[in-house]
Amino acid sequence: DTVTDRAGVPLRRTGNNGDTPDRPTLLLIDGHNLLFQMFFGMPARIRNKEGKAIQGTLGFTGALLKIVRRVSPTHLLVLFDGEHPNGRAELDPAYKANRVDYTAVPDDDNPFSQLPDIVAALDFMGIRHAETTDGETDDAIAGYVGRYRGRIPIVISSLDSDFFQLIGKTVTVLRYRGEHTVLCDTAYVLDRFGISPGLFADFKALVGDPSDNIKGADRVGPKTAAALLHRFGGLEEILQDADTIGQAAVRASIQANADRLRLNARLIRLRGGGALPFDIGELAYQDSGMTTNEVLAGIGLK
Repeated sequence: DTVTDRAGVPLRRTGNNGDTPDRPTLLLIDGHNLLFQMFFGMPARIRNKEGKAIQGTLGFTGALLKIVRRVSPTHLLVLFDGEHPNGRAELDPAYKANRVDYTAVPDDDNPFSQLPDIVAALDFMGIRHAETTDGETDDAIAGYVGRYRGRIPIVISSLDSDFFQLIGKTVTVLRYRGEHTVLCDTAYVLDRFGISPGLFADFKALVGDPSDNIKGADRVGPKTAAALLHRFGGLEEILQDADTIGQAAVRASIQANADRLRLNARLIRLRGGGALPFDIGELAYQDSGMTTNEVLAGIGLK
């Protein structure tokens, strides 16, 4: 279906949970996810007249303003991962061990080099932002969903599929891709994966997640995982009754990887918890209508 927001901007959405969210709406932005998408998605390294690379800041600011004008939020927060020990890596040293270490990467190739300018842009636009001090951005966003689900419609902006597990009647995930942006709801998850959002963490535990260096069970692909979850109801139930699985190769793989699959679920499942950086009342936001160029000029990058 194609609907438009209040400014008449087309927003492609999949599913039938209703139109674009009515006010009030809380928009939660996965900051590093958007930064990486824009930094590496720009066609070339863009520099200002002083020769400073600004493509990440330019792309981030432009995309953020487009997202805001699609969603029309009354409350807005951008969250970034802080520099602190990762509890999931303590559970499994292989977790995200495939990610690039940017500490020695030159600024021109380092998205984090433009993070101070992005923070300045957010301050200039009057948008609240925070770095996590415990857990990951995913957990902080899950915390906001856990606290405010049912009290205010929530839109999570990220390309990270882990957030699909949080989707519900009042929670959607916006995957920003310019004109191909999709607002994902329960029907989207059912159509694409054959399961409800509540089973998505178990589904991902079974099939694995290469982006986070999480290995699933051999012989268990998306269709098999969905079929198992439909039959048994959840990952733990699959493990408890694995001896009744008809396909010998699948049964053997599930039984051999039981500990791995339970660990996967712990790594993937978002539980929230911990203190939230702002209460909902501190996140009130009203779009001033400024342009990307105005923001960059305002922080001295033009």
